[in-house]
Amino acid sequence: MSQTNTHEWRPVCDKQDLVRNSGVVVWLDGEQVALFYLPDAEGKNLYAVDNCDPQSGVNVIGRGLIGNIKGELVIASPLYKQHFRLHDGGCLEYPEQRLRVWPVRLSGQNVEIAVGV
Repeated sequence: MSQTNTHEWRPVCDKQDLVRNSGVVVWLDGEQVALFYLPDAEGKNLYAVDNCDPQSGVNVIGRGLIGNIKGELVIASPLYKQHFRLHDGGCLEYPEQRLRVWPVRLSGQNVEIAVGV
């Protein structure tokens, strides 16, 4: 028996609200989500991760610096400088820390995040 993932795509902002090679923060069901738009990256170029730094509990991830460590796209937390992989939210320095990630896409001029995943 196969299971089907059912989810709903919700618009959270317009493409014009994104900042190239940087983060912006949007609200999704009362949570802050950091969006990172990397238009020149090969393959996937839009990421959605939790804006809350798991070490400090402060909503700052959207202000972090984007980097590449050993071929992994990462975001560095502005407070404690730990690095989180954009594709799965895992922390390079502290494996017990993790950011929630959401599927995200551009649909025309809308940025949409999948909920119910």
